[in-house]
Amino acid sequence: MEYLQQAQERFRQQSGSVGSGLHRPSEHLSTQAPPLVYSSTRRLELSEQAMRAHRLITGYDEGAFVDAYKRLRAQVMQQFRQKGWNVLGVSSPTAHEGKTLTAVNLSLALAMDLAHTVLLVDADMGRPAVHRMFGMEHARGLTEYLFDQAPLAQLLVHPGIGRLVFLPGGRSIKNSAEALASPRMAALAQEIKHRYPSRFIVFDLPPLLSRADVLGFGPHIDAVLLVVEEGRTSSAEVEQAVAAIAGSVPILGGVLNKSGRKQLTRRQAMRLLRPHSS
Repeated sequence: MEYLQQAQERFRQQSGSVGSGLHRPSEHLSTQAPPLVYSSTRRLELSEQAMRAHRLITGYDEGAFVDAYKRLRAQVMQQFRQKGWNVLGVSSPTAHEGKTLTAVNLSLALAMDLAHTVLLVDADMGRPAVHRMFGMEHARGLTEYLFDQAPLAQLLVHPGIGRLVFLPGGRSIKNSAEALASPRMAALAQEIKHRYPSRFIVFDLPPLLSRADVLGFGPHIDAVLLVVEEGRTSSAEVEQAVAAIAGSVPILGGVLNKSGRKQLTRRQAMRLLRPHSS
């Protein structure tokens, strides 16, 4: 699965840009953060069985699946702390490559750290799916905030895990690119970025090659993590995705996902590849 790195290298050679290598940090093992009281936020109670059913890492004590997200967390946190960033977008070249699973589990891993809280935002407004990962069939969210003036405090959900709060996508809409580029969305993105300096924000974004949403939303995120599925994503799709956003938002790295199996082997677990600097 070298074609993601090769695609980035080819684009850098063509554009004349030079990216820096990603140093491998030591394993970042954080203890469980003390619970916070979310008095005005809707709270869910998820059983271990429910978490396992949706492949949430909090339903497992250990193993290659959990270890992969811990390594990913360590890589992301190192880069973000070095650069002073706090907003990450998670996308993929096409649909069904595991980007939402990656966004959710990375957010859960980050939320277990003692130093910060995490806000996960479902910004894939054409196909919102984050709420289903937490066992919710329907949930008001970002669409209702943007179009119905619903108060943000009434839409946020605490899944009862770590220091994580998430904003569901809400009802599906067709004009998602225009919604993400709207002044109200820009104001929200700036507000959540700067309100709490110790908070990480993770946006689950639409696929890069199917819609123009990510291109318009680029100014509101610090970097993008690109998720590809081994055996599914073609090298041409990876190259097109890298070229589509290069120059507009930094590519932090790539995640190799194999979502078609119930459990990942160590070889199939996610890997963070060398970042691309725009």
